[in-house]
Amino acid sequence: METNTGTEANTGTEANTGTHTRPLGRSGIQISALGFGCWAIGGEWQRPDGQPLGWGKVDDEESVRAIHRALDLGVTFFDTADAYGTGHSERVLGRALGKRRADVVVATKWGNLFDERTRVANGQDASPDHARRALIASLDRLGTDHIDLYQLHISDAHPDQAARLRDLCEEFVREGLIRAYAWSTDDAERAAVFAEGPHCTAVQHRLNILQDAPELLALCEESDLASVNRSPLAMGLLTGRHTAGRALEAGDIRSAPPEWLPGFTAGAGADPEWLGRVEALREILTSEGRTLAQGALAWIWARSPRTVPIPGFRTVAQAEENAGALAKGPLTADQVAEVDRILGRTANS
Repeated sequence: METNTGTEANTGTEANTGTHTRPLGRSGIQISALGFGCWAIGGEWQRPDGQPLGWGKVDDEESVRAIHRALDLGVTFFDTADAYGTGHSERVLGRALGKRRADVVVATKWGNLFDERTRVANGQDASPDHARRALIASLDRLGTDHIDLYQLHISDAHPDQAARLRDLCEEFVREGLIRAYAWSTDDAERAAVFAEGPHCTAVQHRLNILQDAPELLALCEESDLASVNRSPLAMGLLTGRHTAGRALEAGDIRSAPPEWLPGFTAGAGADPEWLGRVEALREILTSEGRTLAQGALAWIWARSPRTVPIPGFRTVAQAEENAGALAKGPLTADQVAEVDRILGRTANS
């Protein structure tokens, strides 16, 4: 079984190591301080009622080139899920990594049901039997013999169910199928259930400059966990590429946003109020020659030394912009305080 931790990744002459790495919680695994989220490269998929769940059409070859570019720029942590593109994201990531699998840390998730043929998501299953079936299927799609970080993808699972799945993950560790596990949830009390497991090493949760998560960050500090941050760019609002009134393509989840996705309006694109908040932060975020997106990532690193943002990508250009944030580092404490003042919230503890 491969046990490379990613600390000696052979990622080309432009790789950035050392100060740009951090531990994945209490696991002993070292990863890049920036991860890449692989939701978007899964392409289009939907719920049975037609609700889009992807980010629109993708070019698989461009996705592979973007992953290779990320590797060359020192990114060693890639986060996907079996449901993204109903298996397609895992297949593309596995193909792109190929012989470089040992250079990286791969995270995936389970809990959602889907049909790969029709690209339709059709429910959830929190049973132990499904967890094992899902794990074996993910190993096959990724072309690997182990998952580095296996994450429960049912954010509101009952704590009793979660405790059973936590214990099952310990079995998976003993069997060599996974190295560590986590829960993708925005509920700190639920996340604490998983944190009781010896090989639980992270919580994946939403975190961006517009949507702070103090309770989850406190749990990560108390339990020695990594904070893996989904939606670090607020579903694209923090890239500067959205304007009010501009509708998104039909296959993009933001074109008909579900309740849990604020900041966008069906048929009308980005919400003007949210865009106003972004504009108010522009001067701070673009300091030191950063792009708006790089500044948003810099705030996350300043928020806690345990954070690992995982922005999504679909192109080489996006991969380069995101990875470029590593060289510029976190915002200063004064800048973080100014962000809190502008947004009208109390200082972060």
